[in-house]
Amino acid sequence: MRVKYRLLAALCVVSLSGSAMAADINVMSGGAPKEVLTVLTPQFEKATGHKLHFTYIVISAMQQKLNAGEKPDMVLMPVPAIEARVKDGSFRPDAWAKLGTVRVALIVREGAARPDISSLDAFRQTMLAAKSVVHSNPAATPSGGHLAKVWEQLGLAEAMKPKLKFSNALDGGVAALAKGEAEIGLYPLSEVISEKGVTVVGLIPPEVQLNTVYGAAVLTANTSPEPASAFVKFLADPSNAAHWKEAGFEPANAK
Repeated sequence: MRVKYRLLAALCVVSLSGSAMAADINVMSGGAPKEVLTVLTPQFEKATGHKLHFTYIVISAMQQKLNAGEKPDMVLMPVPAIEARVKDGSFRPDAWAKLGTVRVALIVREGAARPDISSLDAFRQTMLAAKSVVHSNPAATPSGGHLAKVWEQLGLAEAMKPKLKFSNALDGGVAALAKGEAEIGLYPLSEVISEKGVTVVGLIPPEVQLNTVYGAAVLTANTSPEPASAFVKFLADPSNAAHWKEAGFEPANAK
């Protein structure tokens, strides 16, 4: 804890010395880090005086908005997308960091029987037996696109078609499961780990798993980057690793 307090004190000095007054920081983020951000953001705001404003959005829509010229101060998104934009000059090469790795989990309605996903064959049989399955739209998120490939990989594409429902976890997917409108849900663990009305059965088998490394980055168009850069540094600091773990993330270099 002393390390964290020293970091917060340093960030406060650096952030407030770079400007005469506290700043508003506009952040565009995918849904995966939302849980941990609700914990860490107030700490940063209290220490620095800055105010964070979040827009949570699916990754495909974020990419579209960035391509159309929208310019938040910083973003949280998968690292490959960040690296591509660092390369093309859209993001600052000196103000981005990896934050953590999130994997796909299977969830059911609270109180429902827990299906067997202990092996690839068990997972396949569970999918075949399920009456309905909900996950993110394949065209909207990395996990949704990955799962569409999984059904092809397992030879289940045709069998899954009539039972699939597409809905993002935070935009109705979890609610549908909690209400019994779907039998099984498949989402990044961080998006469902603290949701009420559902139970996390476990991570899907490694043979069909998706390891999504999330990062944070400051846009090159941000002409006063110091406050956002300080927030990136704070999010990535090792003293906050326990919070990322509790929110469903593993270290960024986890395999």
